[in-house]
Amino acid sequence: MTITWHPGSWNDCPAGQQPSWPEADFYNETLHELGTKPPLVFAGEARRLTTHLGRVANGEAFVLQAGDCAESFDLSSADAIRDKLKVILQMAVVLQYSAGLPVVKIGRIAGQFAKPRSSGTETRDGATLPSFRGHIVNDINFEESSRKPDPNRLLQAYNTSAATLNLLRAFTRGGYADLRQVHEWNQEFVASSPAGKRYEILAAGIEKALNFMTACGFDTDDAAMRQVELYTSHEALLLGYEQALTRQDSITGDWYDCSAHMLWIGERTRELDGAHVEFLRGVHNPIGSKIGPSTSPSDALDLCNALNPDKIPGRLTLISRMGAGKVGEHLPAILEAVSAAGHPVVWQCDPMHGNTYATESGIKTRDFDVIMTEVREYFEIHRATGTWPGGVHCELTGDTVTECVGGSDSLAADQLGERYETMCDPRLNGRQSLDLAFGVAELLSGFR
Repeated sequence: MTITWHPGSWNDCPAGQQPSWPEADFYNETLHELGTKPPLVFAGEARRLTTHLGRVANGEAFVLQAGDCAESFDLSSADAIRDKLKVILQMAVVLQYSAGLPVVKIGRIAGQFAKPRSSGTETRDGATLPSFRGHIVNDINFEESSRKPDPNRLLQAYNTSAATLNLLRAFTRGGYADLRQVHEWNQEFVASSPAGKRYEILAAGIEKALNFMTACGFDTDDAAMRQVELYTSHEALLLGYEQALTRQDSITGDWYDCSAHMLWIGERTRELDGAHVEFLRGVHNPIGSKIGPSTSPSDALDLCNALNPDKIPGRLTLISRMGAGKVGEHLPAILEAVSAAGHPVVWQCDPMHGNTYATESGIKTRDFDVIMTEVREYFEIHRATGTWPGGVHCELTGDTVTECVGGSDSLAADQLGERYETMCDPRLNGRQSLDLAFGVAELLSGFR
């Protein structure tokens, strides 16, 4: 039976990964309060992102989606937000030059506070407590009071997102994103990187391009050189929160989830008859869905038909997270089936989530070389099938953390404990993120 969509129609479907809120009345009151708050983003901004992603779907642009695994209320200072933005800007410049195409920049930021869990509980030393589900639900400390889901955190997530968005808009419009400044940051990285020689040619090419523009009389103080558009995104996991921030656009009459410009469905919640698909099929934001090795071609087609039946370019992004060595086994048939059906999706590679493992000492990590292996396999498959490898999706931070091994600095497993700060999954640090950008840039430059 087809459900007539409205913002709350997801309540009639099975909803996975939802916390057990202990006080239903308090929870509902909190959602009502959220429903009275101003939107965090606007419908027109979401529509503009759909247009940009439509160009990606047509092979006319590339998308970089990057940011925290799980944002922290405790690490939302101006410096932390600035440093994360800095890395994303640096990566985007490298990719844009190599592709010769616009790069759509989407942050996992200003709302990425919820995390799915493989189990609803966690046991330590004989004690069992609710799992940590991100700061929007509870706290990471293994204490009964900390792990109790608290509706007040929904309001704190909203307020922290609003403050983050204000800073991002100030940084991206106030000169911090100046193209020459970003290029100087990249030059500093190249000069200090053990792989600097490998990156020198690309960096020198960007320098020549900037000098050429200046020689031609292009105004380097022009807004196009000093400002960028950065869009926000997060996994639409807590459906009560998402519904509370859903608004009807006064211009079009369409419904938009105004918690972020783009929302995505995770691998654990993409059931066709599930609440997450039901909710996102009705909002007009650009949306994404993770697809892992368990995704069949028919699964992918069903998602396309449910989430983008009108085949609008830029509406739907399919985010491949197969794991290195599995891309060639699973992705080609999906690409062929979706393309044959005429669905104009954005293809994106998440090389992080399929490549997590634990060291001998039990520390969860990811190996940079393995991450790059999945990216190379992803590009090779797209070249073979004649499809456009539209973008990359990765977890990173601007901080000098030690959470993923490898990279040009050769971070070793015995160094992971020096600054292992993630609340959930291991992230690339700033220098590893730039290693990734230069690696993807090499693949892009030889793709066409």
